Amino acid sequence: MSVELSAVQDVEMFTASFSADQQRELAKRLTTFLSQYRHLSDSYIIEFFTEDLWHTLPSSWQAVLQELSYPQIADLFLDATNEDRRYPSVWPLSLLAFRATAHALAFPRECRHEQGRVASSMKPEEFQENQSQSSLLGHIFRKHVKPKKQHEIRKLGMLVKQLCDQTDCNRVVDVGSGQGHLTRFLSFGLGLSVTAIEADHTLVTMASRFDGQLIWALAKENQKKNCSSQLPVSQSSPHHVARWVNPKAPWEAFIKQLRAAGCVSEGPPTPSGPSKKKLRGWKRQGRSHGVQTSPSHGSTHSDAHSQDSNKTESEEESSNENCCSCIQPENSLQGYPDFVLTGLHACGDLSTTLLRHFVNCPHVRGITSVACCYMKITTKENPTPPGLVVPPVGGLGHESVPSEFGYPMSSWVRGLPGHQLSYKAREGACHAVEDYIRRLREESKLLRTHCYRAMLETFIRDARPDLRRAGIQTIKKAHLLPFTEYACLGLPRVGLPPDLPLDVERVEAMLKQQGRVVVYFSLALLLAPVVETLVLLDRMIYLQEKGVDSQLVPLFDPNFSPRNFVLVALKPCG
Repeated sequence: MSVELSAVQDVEMFTASFSADQQRELAKRLTTFLSQYRHLSDSYIIEFFTEDLWHTLPSSWQAVLQELSYPQIADLFLDATNEDRRYPSVWPLSLLAFRATAHALAFPRECRHEQGRVASSMKPEEFQENQSQSSLLGHIFRKHVKPKKQHEIRKLGMLVKQLCDQTDCNRVVDVGSGQGHLTRFLSFGLGLSVTAIEADHTLVTMASRFDGQLIWALAKENQKKNCSSQLPVSQSSPHHVARWVNPKAPWEAFIKQLRAAGCVSEGPPTPSGPSKKKLRGWKRQGRSHGVQTSPSHGSTHSDAHSQDSNKTESEEESSNENCCSCIQPENSLQGYPDFVLTGLHACGDLSTTLLRHFVNCPHVRGITSVACCYMKITTKENPTPPGLVVPPVGGLGHESVPSEFGYPMSSWVRGLPGHQLSYKAREGACHAVEDYIRRLREESKLLRTHCYRAMLETFIRDARPDLRRAGIQTIKKAHLLPFTEYACLGLPRVGLPPDLPLDVERVEAMLKQQGRVVVYFSLALLLAPVVETLVLLDRMIYLQEKGVDSQLVPLFDPNFSPRNFVLVALKPCG
């Protein structure tokens, strides 16, 4: 398998910058590898028994895998940082190549100085003294904020501030802002002028209320200390806007949303972009903190638009939507102030929409994008995936652009054979690998839940063959229940009687296969970071095709925040 061998040789490639040609070559290897193991990434663990998934594995794999303990599964398969692998038996080369290639092709999820923490404490050092309070974040920014979010808003906020400093731009637009935790830190903590856009009116109301509480607490604190200000405070509170960002609308509609809300007063335009010296310095600083770097392949931003890389065959975009940040648009939006765009765990197509606005809108100078919910991304094969956000009444408006999908974004990946990613593969990419490794090493009882659900699927289909993968909401503390009680709670949720007869011998036979269920799930989970790498690499290549440098930063601790990659980009300036 040449793809495995060549990928292993380039394992260090991901810890430093790599060229545009290397990006494309990596995308080819990823699609080739994932195509070969599509039967794993596309399988549903709840069908382990009904589809006899164990026997879809090579017989040579079955022989060595079925004897593994849970800690061995963690050490020998999932933990990419483990260098002390001790095999209980001789493994087939195809299995070794599968594991090595999966680890080699995936972007490293930790900065080098943090590698190996998966086996140690779950939380970062900032939470060692107090498990719920970050020692690095001011107390006024911790109220109403869970530890995970504290970690994220501090680290992302500092990165956004760095981007603003490099572009001499003080304005930020935070899309998908939720309760405004990041917005408050950017505004009150870092002195930036922030507009927050959130579709949920309830969350917008909460964000405004929390702003008021912070202002009151800050005034009280300053009174006590008899000082005018303890922290750098922006001239005004953040501006919260209840709006739905339409992924099918052009960037002009997005700017009109901001203007209609009166969220940013127009003023003298800020400089059009960072100097080349600043850009180089920013990239050097980024690489020193564990950054994946994407070069612009030597083309200018405006030149790259002629490549037409984000169109499908039947699509065309008007040229005024593809403007360089250094070119003033010839329309009524000419005087609009520039800003940096950010989105913390922007769901599904929202992340790709923000990237397209960044590329096409002349007012967006930089972007930090943290994605999540890859399964909600639209594709040509599945344009309406489950969980896709339905626009509010009248949300589409009269302006729209030809349909563009969330994956793939780049023309290069779109042209590769086998680039398609199923809903299940993208859903699997959202799983927390580090959390599952901890469960395996602790031999947690939580590991039995997949087996329970797969067993229940067999009895559901026996009674109702038409019910396949029926949705069953989480049963609380299912791992602490015997299977018969679990079944009594689960069967009514699909319209079956709780006392449905269960063959006791059959139940016992399936329970004995729990180890196999865990092994199979782990094999599929090994592909999750590979799928995520392809999705994010596609976005980097898309930006490169548009002449924009980008960097992928493993900013958050993956043990604490599984979706930890931040895509960072600045527009070039002539």
